[in-house]
Amino acid sequence: MHRRRRTALVLTAAIAAAAPLLTACGNDAHPGAAAVVGGERITVAQLQERVGEVRAAQRAAVTDQAQYAQAVNRTGTLARDTLHSMVLDRVLHRAAEDAGVAVTRREVQRMRAGLEQQAGGFKALEATWLQQYGIPPRRLDENLRLQLEAQKLARKLGTDTTRPAFWKALSEASEKLDVDLNPRYGAWDVRRNGRVDARTPWIREVTAPDTRPM
Repeated sequence: MHRRRRTALVLTAAIAAAAPLLTACGNDAHPGAAAVVGGERITVAQLQERVGEVRAAQRAAVTDQAQYAQAVNRTGTLARDTLHSMVLDRVLHRAAEDAGVAVTRREVQRMRAGLEQQAGGFKALEATWLQQYGIPPRRLDENLRLQLEAQKLARKLGTDTTRPAFWKALSEASEKLDVDLNPRYGAWDVRRNGRVDARTPWIREVTAPDTRPM
């Protein structure tokens, strides 16, 4: 389980603390898009929906408001981390496709069954993936498919997911996809295969909606 958890941690954006709301003045290069990957938009609405799924799962997993508040505080950068994960998932999938790697539903079910047995049941597994990786129960199978893609891609390359050869393949896929993030969420670093904060003077970080005219 330790090896699989480590892989999930590498490939799923970490959940950390306290990110403020972001507002921006000026025109976005891709209005309404949080990112464009391979010419396809990840819209702000899609990102917000994914964040909402995590928040709803967190709320359902705790018994009182104080516990929920603690969970929110631990995952304050959730929007940025979720976008990072959504982009990296597409990059990984492209790298796997380029290498001729595919994952079947049966393989996902087999992996899930093994993890459930080790975790002590499906509820325990869902709780672990939510708490440690920010993956809500409804996205668990989707995430396991990506973990399998990563493992099979690494084997195809004769390496593992911690080695430069694996990340080089992802960098090549990232370049082909021409990842473009909305500056309010940062920028995409092809070499690091990750989101980095971009300094843009026309973006302000605020803790409540800004009602001043643009």
